[in-house]
Amino acid sequence: VAPGFIDTQLTAKYSPEVRARILGQIGMGRAGTAEEVAELVAFLAADASRYITGQVIGIDGGMVL
Repeated sequence: VAPGFIDTQLTAKYSPEVRARILGQIGMGRAGTAEEVAELVAFLAADASRYITGQVIGIDGGMVL
């Protein structure tokens, strides 16, 4: 799992200017949430993903395309 810009205590310390610059690079125009990352991890741990192996899955709102 390769998270992009996620709203956390760490990223909350970024200045408004830095946040705006980063958010401007994200296709969805917003930061991700820890809950969204957790949902991806839960999916990967579930039987529904049993055929997925050896992959790096980005969860970055379209920041890296």
